[in-house]
Amino acid sequence: MKNILKYCLSLAVAGGLMWYVFKDMDLASMWAKFQHANHSWLILVTIFTIVAAWSRAYRWNMLLEPLGYRPSSFDSTVAVFTGYFANQLIPRAGEVTRCGTLNRLDKVPVNVGFGTVVAERVFDVVTLLFLIGLAFVLEFGRLSNFFMELFGEKLGIGQGNGSNRIALLGGLAVLGLGFLGAAWWFYRKNAERLRQNSLFAKIEGFVLGLIDGLLSVRKLRNPWLFLFHTILIWTMYLLSSYVCFFVLPESSHLTLLAGLTILIMSGLGMSAPVQGGIGPYHILVSSALVLYGLSKEDGLALATYIHGTQMILMLILGGISFIITLVKSPKSRDEAAVN
Repeated sequence: MKNILKYCLSLAVAGGLMWYVFKDMDLASMWAKFQHANHSWLILVTIFTIVAAWSRAYRWNMLLEPLGYRPSSFDSTVAVFTGYFANQLIPRAGEVTRCGTLNRLDKVPVNVGFGTVVAERVFDVVTLLFLIGLAFVLEFGRLSNFFMELFGEKLGIGQGNGSNRIALLGGLAVLGLGFLGAAWWFYRKNAERLRQNSLFAKIEGFVLGLIDGLLSVRKLRNPWLFLFHTILIWTMYLLSSYVCFFVLPESSHLTLLAGLTILIMSGLGMSAPVQGGIGPYHILVSSALVLYGLSKEDGLALATYIHGTQMILMLILGGISFIITLVKSPKSRDEAAVN
């Protein structure tokens, strides 16, 4: 019952956000844009998506190998797509489904698979944070305007003055670093006493687990190959965002740098605890597209097109993978283990 309530709440939040986003939009005009879109670019998007999933599966296998398991890249790719399929239906179900699929196909224990998925996600979070920092360096003017619109009025700082924007963001950065420094000092001084609190102990264990996940790359046979696949995954994501600009004539002038910004907003939107990022994705991506000169209507149309086609693509590829999981003969445990 608790899970059902969470699911219904997630649907309600997604529905409310979608109503808010589209309540003033001309849906007939948006549909006309979709009808005249250049859908041939979706061929490249599909190729980039498959390459990214295969690369993610290969990287996942690299984490499983030191633990004594060596599933095939095909089985791991099927598991990755099955996880994507589950995520479109139930928030946060993808990781468990992915590990359960690999357990069925290659007898990799779910707890072992899940531990490596957590470690893998750590690297994705670090990569996303790096890309956010890179985007701020390369697109400071646009992104500072974006955050000024969110926070500027509340803090009493106007948007037009560049020095005010620098002062705001610089002040927030200094404040954040100061807070982290104070928190670290307080933790070092009071760690034993704080561990008596069960909530703190869980948080500490989670953070330490993330650190262990990052350091686990040192145990890999080829850490540089792991890094290569991490870069390849995110490059495919970036190219998928970029080529979608050519679907609509209003966005065909946008550059690869704009694709980087949209990739970041997509990542943040998809991380929201609602089905497929519905709602938060549309708000963040459409707002970012407005920064690059698109109208609010065109920005929302492109965001909706990208999200909708990605969801359909994941449902198709994930559905095929799910069927493969059902009909493929599972390996024995001895076949899956590394000799």
